[in-house]
Parts: sequence; C-alpha cells; structure tokens
Amino acid sequence: MSSESFKNGRRGPALKRQIEGREWWLWAFAVLVTLVLTAGIVLLTFSGDYAQTNIPVLYDLREWVRGLAALVLIFDIYTVYQHFQLQQLRRQLAERDELFQLITENAADMIAVVDSEGKRLYNSPAYQKVLGYTAEDLNSGSSIDQIHPSDRERIMQAAAKARTTGQGQRLEYRMRHKDGSWRILESTASPIQNVSGNFEKLVIVNRDITERKRAEEDLAHNTFHDKLTDLPNRALFLDRVQRSLVRSRRHSDFKFAVLFVDIDEFKVINDSLGHSAGDELLIQIALRLNLGFREGDTVSRTDQNAENGDPRLGDGDIARLGGDEFTILLEDVFQLSDAVRVAQRIQERLAIPFSIAGQEIVIGASIGVASSNVSYDRAEDLLRDAEIAMYRAKREGKARYEVFDPEMHSGAVRRLKLETDLRRALENGELIAYYQPIVSLESGKITGFEALSRWPHPSGMIPPDQFIPVADETGLILPLNRMLFLDACRQLRTWQNEFPCNPPLTMSVNVTSRQFSRSELPQEILEILKETGVAASALNLEIVETIAMSDPDRALSMLSALKQTGVKLSIDDFGTGYSSLSRLPRFPIDALKIDRAFVREMNADRESHEIVRLIIMLAHNLGLKIVAEGTETGNQVAELKQLGCEMAQGYLFSSPVPPESARELLLKDYQPALAARAAKR
Repeated sequence: MSSESFKNGRRGPALKRQIEGREWWLWAFAVLVTLVLTAGIVLLTFSGDYAQTNIPVLYDLREWVRGLAALVLIFDIYTVYQHFQLQQLRRQLAERDELFQLITENAADMIAVVDSEGKRLYNSPAYQKVLGYTAEDLNSGSSIDQIHPSDRERIMQAAAKARTTGQGQRLEYRMRHKDGSWRILESTASPIQNVSGNFEKLVIVNRDITERKRAEEDLAHNTFHDKLTDLPNRALFLDRVQRSLVRSRRHSDFKFAVLFVDIDEFKVINDSLGHSAGDELLIQIALRLNLGFREGDTVSRTDQNAENGDPRLGDGDIARLGGDEFTILLEDVFQLSDAVRVAQRIQERLAIPFSIAGQEIVIGASIGVASSNVSYDRAEDLLRDAEIAMYRAKREGKARYEVFDPEMHSGAVRRLKLETDLRRALENGELIAYYQPIVSLESGKITGFEALSRWPHPSGMIPPDQFIPVADETGLILPLNRMLFLDACRQLRTWQNEFPCNPPLTMSVNVTSRQFSRSELPQEILEILKETGVAASALNLEIVETIAMSDPDRALSMLSALKQTGVKLSIDDFGTGYSSLSRLPRFPIDALKIDRAFVREMNADRESHEIVRLIIMLAHNLGLKIVAEGTETGNQVAELKQLGCEMAQGYLFSSPVPPESARELLLKDYQPALAARAAKR
C-alpha cells in the first residue's frame, strides 16, 4: 500500500463513509425525481382530451406544468445545497490530509504502519533522517529485519498482544542504523480497527533514545565512580566487599583481604606544585595500579599459572575513596602472606618516579591490610580496620605496610571509654567553664569573655580537641553546651554586678552544628536568659562559618530566629570556610571573628596580612564589628589597630582560665575605676 493509501485510511473512516453515503443517496434521489417528473410531463402533454372538457383547476394542464416546474426548481436548489455540503466535507478532509502530512513528514519521531503479517504499509520520512533508511529500503523486507535478533521475539509478542487486546505497550529495543551501528528506540504501538471492528493494522511510533540512554548510563557510572580517576568510589567498593563477605559466609574456603593505600606527604606535592599537578599524579597512580594488576600479578581469580601464584583482581576491585586514598579488594587470598606480597609490590611500583609537570616525583605509600579471617558482618568494619592498620604504618615511619591486628582495637576501646567517662562527667557536673578575655584594642580593657568547656579528669585535664569531637558525634554536645550556657550566663551576671561598666560586659559562647540544626534553639536561649537574668544583648552566639554557609537558606532562617531573641551573633573562624559574600549581607549578624591562622601569620606572611585587611574592610563596609582571634604578640596588636580592628583575644592577653583567674583579670582593668567610684561615694 502506498503512502496515499495510508493517508486515506487515517483521514477519518466515519467521515468518508458519510460522504459516500450522501453522494449515493443524492444521485439515487435525482434519478428518481427526474423519472417521475419526466413521466408526469409526458402524460400531461399527450392527454389532450382534458383541455376540451370543463374540469376543475386541479386537472388543468397548465397548472400541472407549473407545479412540476416548481418541483424541478426546488429539486435543483436542494441538489446545489447538497453539493455545497459535500464540497465543504471534502475541504475538511483535505485540510486533515494536509495536517496529517505535515505532522508525519516533519515529526522527529518515526511513524510506521504494519499489517497483520508484519509488512510495512507506511514509513514516515523520519526513518531516513534518524536511521538512514529510505521508504524503499524498509519496504523491501519485513518490519523486523532491522531489529536486533535478541529483541525480535519480544517485539513480535508485544505486537500480537496489541492486536488481541487492543492495547499497546511501551517498549525499548535496538534497531540497526544503515551504517551498521545499533540505536536504542522507544516504541509505542496502537492497533487500528477495520469496518468489522477487528484490529488489522498497527501504528507504531518510534523515538530514538540512544543519547538519553547513554546519558543515564553515564549518570549511573558517575554515581559509583570517582570523577578524576574513573575508579570505583567508596559506595561501589563497599558493595563489592559486602558481596565478598556474603560469599565467605556461604563458602568457608573463600578468603579475601582489603588493602588501604594512602600516599605519603601528598599535601606537600599539592602545595608545592599545585592542585593540577596533584590531580595528574593521582591519575597516574590509578593507571599504574590498574596496569600493574592487569599485567599478570593480580587480576580476577587465583590462577595456577599466575606469576608467583598471587591472588588476582576483578574489574572494579581497585577504588579511590577520595583525596589520596585508594583501596584494593583481593579475592581468593588463601594465606595472609599473599596479601602482604601484593602490598609489597604496590609499594615497589609506586616507588618508580612519576613525571609530573616536567619534574620527576618519587612518592611513598603507607598500606594497611585487613583480612576476612577476622569475623566481620559489615564491609565498613573491614575497611575501617584496614584504615586503622594504614595509620599504624604512617605512625611507624610511612612508606611501609601494616597488617591489622585485633589489638589495634585498643584505640577504639579508648574512645569508647572516653565516651563513657564523658557521659558520667556530664551526669556528675564535672565539666567546668573556662573564660578567655576579649579586649578592646582602643582602650586596652576587657569588654567580655568567650566561654569554653574544660574537663578536669582524674587522669589529668583532657584537651577539648579530644572530648568535643566525641561529644559532637554522640550527641552529648547538646547537654554539654546547655550546661556551658547556664554557667557562663550565671558567671556573667555576677561579673556585671561586681564590675559595672558601659557598655556592660558580654559573654560569647560557641553554637555547635547540632545545636544550630535544632529549631528549639531560640526558645532554649530565651529560657536560659530568663533563668539567669542576663540581658539578651550581653550574650553573643558564635557560629562557625562552615556551619552558617553549608545551607545558607536554613542558616538565614535560624539566624533570624536567634536575632529576634535579642542576642548578638558572630561568624567564627571567618576566612577558613567557603563563604558566599553575596549572602553575607543578608545574615543578621553583628561581628566577624578572624581565624587565628591568619592573625598568627599576618606579620610574616603577606598573603595572610592582606586577607586580614580585606576581612576588616569587608566587615566595616557591612557595619560589622571585628574580633581577631589568636593574638599573641604586640606587633600583631599594633598592626590590627592600624587596620581598624576593634577587639582581639589571644594568649597575649590571657589563655582560657577558670573563673577565679578571670576575675583577677577584671580587677586589674576595673579596680582603679572602682576605687575612684568608691572614693566619690
């Protein structure tokens, strides 16, 4: 059937039958009326006797002729009207034909019509644009000739089902391009009924989704692979290790090991040669690891012919976890010495100089080895132990390997003990607040303090960098900081009464990420202020820059809620995070605290000095106060004053001290004023 035949079948069967029926009826009626009128005229014409007799008007010949003539006129008018109606219907069909032709010939989708035997009856021009086939190419064979052999049976079953049920389904299958390549099509079939109501044809609409499927595959690949090296990432590697764990539980003779590889002093390379050189080095390391294992030392499974009988790796068993950390899964490790031998060979291969940015670079690698000989339930635990062994290798001198020993769990046990002791200390109120003064650079006097938690343990004072991370990870930071808030506000109230000044002394307290994420925080602050009697304006909440900027919209909402309580707000450690300067003016903050790393180096490092200057200038332009942390020398103070910094804190003035020592600092500053005031009284 030609393209024109297909269009005739799609232009509206009901309308077509209507036109044909009206045409046949019109012609039959015309013939019948013509015969009747002709017979009437003939009879009247040859019946002359009626003209000679005296009969009623009803039988007068002239009246009959006039009546017949009127009927002829009416019939002619009706015929013209019907002809006009038919012409209008034909114009509608022509417009539909033109519209259908425009759609099918310009549609990006490929449209085909096949009969019950699978023969193509129509193919839209899109087939030639997308697949390169002309209508003659497609009509020369069956409709399934170009379909991938593996997909043909499924397509034929779907077509038969559509003809039987009258419902098509969406399918994806492969079709050969004229150049021989395979394209992926998305197809929908719609059955067409004949006059008898049987489904005899299928209209198939095909869409080329090859590029979309490639994009989906790339997305899926990128989800589980490292962007820089194209190695599997942590998620995929852990999945592989978990599968090996399941297999080892099912088959007691199956053993495997995980190697955790960390490049020694990689940060030095990044800092000295730049991040692009560091990235190039990581790429070359990944290639060397892959090629080294594929060359015969370690590939998919243990092979009796493999060099030295080493265990072998499968595709994807080398991963990059991030930074300069790589992991390797070794399967069929019958003896731990097999994994050790692989670790030694990795170090040998990585010790060969790399050529980066025109320079030869020699690196070392610390490797941790963990074996499935230890009972594990989770892949994360095995990877953790391999990492623990790697850190042991680094502590022992780097460029070496260490095999995980259960004794290495002692570190984890110590952490657990620290957590237990911390819980008990919180219950017993053993943690205390220390205070570090914040000094006005203009007057040289203390304007307030920053409150910091300290833990006097029976074994000695535990540094905050040891217990604060544990508290934050376990959620103990919430009761710990609430206790700190209460102690600090009570102490502030005492000092304000003892050392009245204008403006009053202030107290700064850090807000942790866990606290900042709690919607109840503003209400908790109000309750503490009410309980201690401290004015909200005297309490300054410090939020680390990275916390504030990690989710700016959420941060803005929380900062606004806190601001409504009347407290002051500061961004702590400013300059070390990833601030968006466009968002900073929106935040209802009062001050910026320059990170101690910049202040410490500002006299010796020009870049640090410039960063400090720019932060101070930015704060003043935004109407904010500045506090410089980590001030340790008089030169730093002099430079900060010259740059317009208002306040500073650091060891130059005082380290964090207990309340009694902090009071002595206040006495030195305010005793002369207090004595003068007492003398006036």
